[in-house]
Amino acid sequence: MRASSFIAVAVGIAGLVAGRALAEPQSQSSPGFSIVRQSQSANISELGGEKGGQLEACSSEIGQYCIGKEGGARACLTRISEKLSGECKSALAMPAPASTVKNPVPRCAHSPLCSTTRGGGKPVVDRVVWNQTTGYTFAYPFALPNELHGGMSGVAVDSKDNLWAFERNAPGQPQLFEFDSHHKLIRTISPDVIGYIFKAHGIAVDAADNVWICDADGSVVMKLSPEGKLLMTIGTRAKRGDWDESKGQRLLWQPMDISFGRNGDLYISEGHADESPDDVDTPDPANVVGASRILHLDRTGKFINQWYGNSWGPGKFTMAHGIAVDPRNGDVWIGDREQYRLVVYSGEGKFIKTLSMKNLTCAVYFDRHGELWVATGNDGQLIHIDRDGNVLGAIGKGRGRDEGQFMETNFMGMDSAGNLYTGDTSVPRITEMVAPRR
Repeated sequence: MRASSFIAVAVGIAGLVAGRALAEPQSQSSPGFSIVRQSQSANISELGGEKGGQLEACSSEIGQYCIGKEGGARACLTRISEKLSGECKSALAMPAPASTVKNPVPRCAHSPLCSTTRGGGKPVVDRVVWNQTTGYTFAYPFALPNELHGGMSGVAVDSKDNLWAFERNAPGQPQLFEFDSHHKLIRTISPDVIGYIFKAHGIAVDAADNVWICDADGSVVMKLSPEGKLLMTIGTRAKRGDWDESKGQRLLWQPMDISFGRNGDLYISEGHADESPDDVDTPDPANVVGASRILHLDRTGKFINQWYGNSWGPGKFTMAHGIAVDPRNGDVWIGDREQYRLVVYSGEGKFIKTLSMKNLTCAVYFDRHGELWVATGNDGQLIHIDRDGNVLGAIGKGRGRDEGQFMETNFMGMDSAGNLYTGDTSVPRITEMVAPRR
């Protein structure tokens, strides 16, 4: 087998194999790709060096010395204290702020899925970066409030081309915003309406322009009217657990994303793999399954079905990071992010196929024309694929903070002109990808 083929397969399966920066020849329909070695996580923003962060004065040193290093920014900077500027030394001497809100989800531990079992931190990987051949250009027309510095978990676009944005901000700060079709901020949802979102995750707009948001660590999914009024809450806030209809127990276990069947049914994807606690056989009788799952409800929240991912084998998935329902046939597409695969079921929960990909599969999205897109997360792109997993085009210049780059792409939307939008979980900005005019 050729070296380039070996690298591509290894990255697709595990994302851990070190390889050379090679380009692999592709079929005529594929844009082709190159391989770039980068850290899997641990970027400047994640390590506290973002604008407004406690270690903002150390952003230069973090970028130069600490990306991809184990132990976090503070440990890294302490080891190289003789190289630090005076401003960075002062920032480092300040104690880390204590959170005013306790996150109800503990860290992953004692499970083979936890990244901590690899020796601390996420590893350096060889990323597949697809060549850009689609002709999209990049713009940043959305002005967020200056005092907010949280990562933008995702966006969704309604039938009027208004854009809803879901941001990871501090307690007491707003986290959900609506912009009109001219990119003007027209609505800010108060924390008095939705409470504090422990971890903003998936966001979607249904056929009636209701907005649905997922609080991954708060273990609830909320439905808001087009005017921003809270209409429904699924799950119990800060109480993760199993949905057991026979007991009248209706809990969620880290809801990641939500999508809608053609008849308005709800499909909620749950489970964050290496960011989930090991809840298998816990002492809590309401929380003993500990596996990723898909929950199928009707539009009113009434239970219909659920199925579980577990880990390995046909139809299995370690996490259900993203979900989308195919508008053509009602099939349910699941993004199993860390395993670089898409898993497809029928709307009734029957396994259909698994597609192995060359990238992380963070979010799955069918656009207004029924075309399929995948956000590659830390790989820094949106890819347009067919239903066999072949890459037809890509948008994004890979991982980074410059124009056209993303630290982590996620939940996306498209307007009536064909322009795409997405956030960045590590950067407080929304990117508009302007479609080429034909």
